[in-house]
Parts: sequence; structure tokens; C-alpha cells
Amino acid sequence: MTTSTHLMRQKRFLPLMVTQFFNAFNDNLFKTALVLFVVYSVYNDEQQESVFSALATGIFILPFVVLSALAGQLADTNDKAMIIRRVKLFEIFWASLGALGLFMAWTGFMVHTVAIPLLLFVVFLAAAQSTFLAPIKYSILPQHLEKDEVLPGTGLVEAGTYIAILTGTILAGFINVEIAMVGIVVTAIVGYFVSRWVPDAPPQGDHEMHYPLLEPFAQKTANPVKRWLGFVPVAIADQIVMSWRLVFDTKANREIWYAILAISFFWTIGAVLFIQFPPLAKNQLAASKEVASLFLVIFSIGIAIGSIGINALLKGEVSARYSPISVVVMGGFIIGFYLVCRAWPPHPSGELLSVDAWILEPLAIPLSLMLLGIATAGGFFVVPLYAFLTTRCEHDAASRTIAANNIVNSLAMVVGSVIAVGLTFLGVPTAEQLLLTAAMSVVSAWLGWVLFQAEKEAKARAAEDPRQAQAAE
Repeated sequence: MTTSTHLMRQKRFLPLMVTQFFNAFNDNLFKTALVLFVVYSVYNDEQQESVFSALATGIFILPFVVLSALAGQLADTNDKAMIIRRVKLFEIFWASLGALGLFMAWTGFMVHTVAIPLLLFVVFLAAAQSTFLAPIKYSILPQHLEKDEVLPGTGLVEAGTYIAILTGTILAGFINVEIAMVGIVVTAIVGYFVSRWVPDAPPQGDHEMHYPLLEPFAQKTANPVKRWLGFVPVAIADQIVMSWRLVFDTKANREIWYAILAISFFWTIGAVLFIQFPPLAKNQLAASKEVASLFLVIFSIGIAIGSIGINALLKGEVSARYSPISVVVMGGFIIGFYLVCRAWPPHPSGELLSVDAWILEPLAIPLSLMLLGIATAGGFFVVPLYAFLTTRCEHDAASRTIAANNIVNSLAMVVGSVIAVGLTFLGVPTAEQLLLTAAMSVVSAWLGWVLFQAEKEAKARAAEDPRQAQAAE
């Protein structure tokens, strides 16, 4: 905890931490306000609500699949702080567009034909911004921190991210949508000015990268529209090929590859849970949107607790020692959460319960504790795995490693979202779908165990060959 407190006073860390906080806060303020408004004020059908929630999640994931390779290359071959500042400037644009879409939906102006499609497009833009920030928020840490500070720094970034998710989610659930539309613009502006304090982080390799998706910006022709129409499909295809090549390259390091797979299954579980929370709260638990927001809040608190707790348990060591048991415990809590949901008594009046009324329900506390347990165990599981990605790769390839992780994570989350939508169309109740996430926990536990075995093998090789000691630490 001393190291964590020390880092929070450092100019080489604090501006990055605060910038990431505002970014996660704004993402969740917008996404949660959007989903809750549509689920509770636009649709009145469980299937439509589940499909919309899954659609918004799928759209948010898409840029990570298409643009992560480019994001990783840009981060490894350019100053990371410069990229952060430019991306945060772009946030002001999408936040303004999102505020316009929320205003149209709030006033009832062309809700289904213009407002909702516009808002989903803004979800895509927000995700594109996060795609370019994602490789940096972890890969910049070894560049600014000492070796024994990387795990505490990773834990602080992860905990800060979920505290930001917590704060944005609370506000989205409890403030009016007209306040939310102003808040996302103001937060974007503040976040940009904070990002200007992030210390420079120049590229650490001397190699040059080729960015085919950016070539139209460098070309000078009389017809830019024609240039883009002919170029973009080829460039996107090139990026997809580049993404798969990037993922394939990471497979050479077993520790990194198994860490990526384990993280991917974890976020698949998280994606399915987040898809289920709003319709589950409304239809199974007869709860208001404030209670749905409270679910997300409890989940975020648990992740933050787990993120800091695992650092204390490992004492700064980057290890997957506790990952298998952590995710097994997580799966147990998911089953407990499912059983409590099934036992939840129907509300006789048919009205949605406010937070005050919901808390007084006999099963509210057990349900909340189960959800907190899910998230806390998840934090114990995932934080050391992110530290693996930045400490087990070459120093000039950290951003591309994170980008490869984001690609695999995104594809796994898409699969999870598609399965959730498919089960909904087949008539499987939302509560029953929780069992899917419990089954995923078993796979994650196995991957965590395989990763720990690879970790032990790497340490054994390092003991035999001192030249490999630095790579295995």
C-alpha cells in the first residue's frame, strides 16, 4: 500500500491515472445513460430490451477488432502522451454528438429513425477512442515506473478505472438524461486538459511501421471522396489481416498467450453480465433503473477491491498463482447469484421498486453480496494477467501486445454477446443465462492454471540459464 500511495503523488503517474479515470467515467456515463433510458423509457418488451443491450455492447466491441492492430502500432512507434492528447481531443467531438442524440431521444424527436441510430453510432466512436487508448494505459507504465512499481501501478489503474465506472454508473442511474448530456461534454473537456500533463513517452524501438489505414490523409487528389470510397474497404481488410498477424505473433510466448486467453474469457463473462443486468433488474427483480445502476455500481466496487487486494496478496510479484482459485470462486458466486434471482418473489403490485424499497426486500442483501463476490474474485483474477502482458514481452512491443489482447478479448466478447442474443431469441429467460457465465468460469480457471504452469516453467528455465532471469522476473 506504501508503493501505491507513493505513486499517487508522482507526476509521472498521477496525470495518466486521472486521464484514464475521466475517460472511463465519461464512457460509462454515456453508455449507461443511453441503455437505461432506452430500456426503461423507449421499449417495453424484455426481448427488445435484451437485444438492444446486446447490440450496444456489440457495437462498442467492433472497433477493438478492426482498429486494435493500428492502435498498437501507433503507440509503439509514436509518443504515447501525444496520442493520448489527440484522442482526448476527439472525445469532445463524440461527446457533443452524443449529447445531441440524447437530447433528440429525450424530447421524442425522431427517436427510432434518427436518435437511436445516432446514439449507437456515437457508441462506436466512443469505442474507437477507447481502442486507441487501451494499448497505452498499460504499456506506458513500464516506461514511467520502476520494475517493482508496475504491478501496483497496474492495480491502481485498474482500480481507478472501476471507481470511474462506478461513479459514471451512479450518476447515469440517478440523474436526469438532460443533465447527463451536459455532463459528458464537460467531462470530455476537463479530461483533455488533464491529459496535457501526462509526461512524454517516446517510442522505445527504432523500427518504422506502415499505417495503410492512414494513407488517404497523406494523398493529395482532387476528389477525396472518390479516394476514400475506393480505399477504405481495402484498408479495413488490410487491418483485419494485420490484426490476425499481430495475434499470431503473440502465441510465440506461452505466458502472454495464455494470459490473453484467460483475460478474454473473463471479459466475456463480464460482457454477458453487463448485458443481462438492466433487463434482469426490470423483469426478474421488478426493480427501477436506479437499482439496475446499483448492480453495475456493486460490480465496479468489487473489481476495485479485488484489483488492490491482489497486489497486497502478491506483494508486488507478477504471478498467476491465485488466478485459478479466484475464478473458481467467481463461478461459485455466479451460481449463488442465479439461485437468489430464481428465489426472488414477484412484486404483487407490478410496479418497479425504488432503491429504498428494493433494499428492504428480504433477498436484496444476499443478492448484493453475491454480486460483490463475483466482482471481487474477478479483480483478483484479472489484474495480475494484465501485468503479465507488459512485463513478459519485449520493451518496444508492449502496446502491440496489449492490442493483440484487445483483439482476442473483443472477439470473445462478441461471441458471448451473440450467444446471449441467441438464447434470448430462443426464449431462455435472462436469469437462466447466468448459468452460461458460470460455465465460462470453469474454462477461465483451466486457462489460469495452464498460465501458472507456464510461469513456473519459465522460472525453472531462468534458474538454469541466468541470462533468462530478467525475462522471467
